[in-house]
Parts: sequence; structure tokens; C-alpha cells
Amino acid sequence: MAFDFDQGIDRRHSDSLKWHKYGDRDVLPLWVADTDFRSPPCVIEAIKNRADHGVFGYGATPYGLIDITVARLAQRYQWHIEPEWIVLLPGVVSGLNLAVRAFTAPGEATLAPTPIYPPFRAASRLTERPQVNLPLQRQQDRWVLSLDTARLQGNERLLMLCNPQNPGGTVYRREELEAQLAFAQQHDLIVCSDEIHCDLLLTPGLQHVPFASLSDDAAQRSITLLSPSKTFNIAGLGASMAIIPDAGLRKRFRQVREGIVPGVDILALVAAEAAWRGGDAWLDAQLEYLRGNRDWLVAQVNALPELSMVTPEATYLGWIDASQLDVASPALYFEKHGLGFSPGRDFGDDRFVRFNFGCTRALLEQAVDRLQQAVSARR
Repeated sequence: MAFDFDQGIDRRHSDSLKWHKYGDRDVLPLWVADTDFRSPPCVIEAIKNRADHGVFGYGATPYGLIDITVARLAQRYQWHIEPEWIVLLPGVVSGLNLAVRAFTAPGEATLAPTPIYPPFRAASRLTERPQVNLPLQRQQDRWVLSLDTARLQGNERLLMLCNPQNPGGTVYRREELEAQLAFAQQHDLIVCSDEIHCDLLLTPGLQHVPFASLSDDAAQRSITLLSPSKTFNIAGLGASMAIIPDAGLRKRFRQVREGIVPGVDILALVAAEAAWRGGDAWLDAQLEYLRGNRDWLVAQVNALPELSMVTPEATYLGWIDASQLDVASPALYFEKHGLGFSPGRDFGDDRFVRFNFGCTRALLEQAVDRLQQAVSARR
């Protein structure tokens, strides 16, 4: 079956957060991490079939979704989990916040890379927990994590990882993950690993390795956050999960969640199961399209002396260094030129912007044309 990722779909009046942000202003929304692609036909069909039933009462345990999750992780990542390890959530962000609340006490700190997806930073701030930031360093055109023990204060309890990395696009190699595990062991840390982008690997030959699959010790100290939402563009439906092998950690996580974080919407459960059961042909086609967008964007950005961009190994997000542009805020400057990027400040570095290239090639070309004009205007 052929899938048309060049189809332009008008989202301006569809209650889209991404497209609603700028209203009727002539600003291209290239910020929040959802794509402009129609979800796989199998997902749309499953939702229609469930809606035709016409009754939307409280849902029961979705054994179909749990079964396909177990099978998929074993098949794609050689990670063998038990069904009871799965805690369903309405979003990965709630999982990040629950992990901080469950596994740190007042006065205890979290550890997180910087730059990092903003909810990592917010989860500690909202609970008034200090956060120690471990810097990403550019090495051989990859953003890699520096495990700098000199930054530690001795009160750290939770290491918050992101693999593939957002916004850097890094797919951590097994030896890099093993170093992160050794670091966690040395400092007696629980590890919360956000792996929501694990299916979106763009560089051929790379393999996602779940942190918890490294060893039994890694599993017993870990909370892994997963969702089909980014992969299949169903983030607005909200079906995610935490996989927690250790019974004690799982109990604490559930206790903190109780009465605060709701269950998952029944249509979201239907969509998630359909995506993981029948969406792989669509996913393969999407990856090919995103790879083309990525390669073209990287070439265009790096042709501008004022900008620099590492080729992301995964995700549909480009982390662009605009430090040579000589403007106070790159995000605000580009917005004045019709480009709505995610500000680097939100991730921990205001010299950068994050560019969502999960869009049609026509929109991408329009955005790059504006980018070139904006840079030329500073010369």
C-alpha cells in the first residue's frame, strides 16, 4: 500500500495546539512534536469501528494492548517483559512527574541531561526538587552525555534519561548505555528512561537498546516510558505506559498516581493497539520520508555559515545552533521572519532552536526559504 506524506492537510481550524498557536499570523508552526501526517489507515479504521459501537463507558484492562506491547518489545528490541510490569498512563509527561514524586523526597535531587525536553526540567521544578544538569557534548557530530561526577552534591536520587535524545536526536549505543548504568550503580540512582521516540530511528543500521534490557540490575532500578504517540501521530489521544520491573518501585509509582492521574481514554487504547499491531508498513514509509526531509534540511542549514546542525540519528526534530547569528533570542528573531520554532531556552540553551521537520516537503521547503532570508537579513 502506498502512503502519501506529501498530502497537505489543513490543521489551522482543527483545534491543533501546533497550528493554533500563531492564529492567523503568517508564521509556519515548526515547534511542538507532532507531525502533519495523517495517522495510519489501520488506526483510523479501528477508531471508526469502536465509535460505531456507540457506547463509551468505563474501560476494562486492555489485554490486547498489553499483549501486543509484550510481543513488540521482544520482537523489535529483544526486551522480554512481563505483562504485570506495565502501568498505563495518559501521557509520558505524567510519567516523568510521577517518577520525580515517587522516587525523590524533599531535599533530594534529580539528574537530567541538558539540553533536554522541557518537561524533564519542569517535573523537578513543580515538586521543588533541585536538578543537577549533565551536559550534552558534541563529539564526532553526535550529542553525547557527559557523566560529570564533579557536578554531584551527594543528594541525587533519580537519573532521568532520554533515548533517543530530545532535542539532540542521539541514539545511544550499548556501550554508552552501559556507562550510564555504571554511573547509576556507582551513585545508587533509580533511572527513569523516556524512550518515546524509539521507533523513529532515521540512520540505517542503528538499533534502539532499552536501558532496562541491559541487565537484571538495570531492569530493577528502572522506569521506562513508552508510547506509540510520536511514531504514529496520535499524541492527542494520549495512550502511554510505564514499564517497571521491580515490584517495590511499581507499587510506589502506583501509590503516587492514585486519585490524581486518570486512566487512559478507551479510544486512545484502541488507537494504540491498532498502531502497534498494524502500522509498521506505514511506519517504514514514514521513516523513508522523514529521512529525506532530514538529509535535505541538514544540508541546507549547514550551507549557512551562521547556523549549524548535527544530523539527528532519530526523531523528526533538528537542534540548530544559531549562536553565530548574533541575535539576542534566535527563536524570537526567526518568529519575526515567519518561523515558529521551539526556543532553545526551554531546553536549557537559548543559543539554539528546535526545528520540527515532520511536515510535508512543500512546507519544509517554504520554511527553509524563510530561514535563508532571515539569515541573509542579518548580514
